[in-house]
Amino acid sequence: MSKFGFYPEKSGISFESHLEGLEEETRALLLNLRTFIKSLGDNVIEEPRPHRIAYAKSLNFRIFADVQPKDDSLIISIRKGRTDPLITCIVKSPSELEVIKVQISEAYSKIK
Repeated sequence: MSKFGFYPEKSGISFESHLEGLEEETRALLLNLRTFIKSLGDNVIEEPRPHRIAYAKSLNFRIFADVQPKDDSLIISIRKGRTDPLITCIVKSPSELEVIKVQISEAYSKIK
């Protein structure tokens, strides 16, 4: 989309910048989630944005997960399809993250 002028060719935002200021447990949750999402397939695209990290499938950029790191939690939004309602969860523990991983995996599978 950068060729249309919507996004700069290379933004100064990195994944690592989202780790700054997070509590240790939240940082571990975010790194765990990132590893999991990237393991779903070779076509997973990670795009760090100013306040969140978007995960999409393939070049047509179908976002299936959106992660907003907070000091002590992760706000995760999951989209399983265009017409499906957005699912938003707040994750504060590894056990909560494991439940959300199932939904993220389903969303990844359903997004075309």
